[in-house]
Amino acid sequence: MNTLYEIELIKQLKARYFRTLDTNEWTGFGQCLTVDCKARYRGGKWSFDSRSEIVGFMKEHMSAETLLSMHTGHHPEISVDKNGVTAVGTWYLHDVIINIEHRTILTGAAIYADEYRKDSGEWRISKTGYERTFECLEPLHEKHRILHNMFAG
Repeated sequence: MNTLYEIELIKQLKARYFRTLDTNEWTGFGQCLTVDCKARYRGGKWSFDSRSEIVGFMKEHMSAETLLSMHTGHHPEISVDKNGVTAVGTWYLHDVIINIEHRTILTGAAIYADEYRKDSGEWRISKTGYERTFECLEPLHEKHRILHNMFAG
C-alpha cells in the first residue's frame, strides 16, 4: 500500500464533498458518503445516521437560489490503517454562507473529525462532524450587490 497515495485520494474525496455541497450536486455529494454514514454537525445539534438522511437534510437546507455557500477544508491530518481500508482525518473548515433573501452573511470556522472506509474500492466518508470554533452573522450592507449567482437563471 502506498500511504501517501491513499491520503491524496482522501484529500480529493473531502474536496469533492465540499464542492458538491456548494454546487448542490446531490448525487455526487451522496457518493462521497457510505450508505451507513453518521454525521454530527455543530457538535451533534444536527445528527444523522444514514447517507439518505444527510443528503436529504443538505438538499432541504442548502438548495435555494438565494443561498450561496463556500466551504473549504484546510490543514488535513490523515492517518490510514495498516491494511489501507479505514482512515481518520481532521480538517480545519472555513465557510461563508450568503443568504440573499435575509440579507445576511455568515462566516465561520470549525474542526471536522472524519472517518473513512474503502467501499467497493473507493474511499468514502463513513462518519463526519464538526465543532465550531467561531461563527459570525452579519447583515449585508444595503450597497452590497451579488454580481454572479450560479443558481439564478
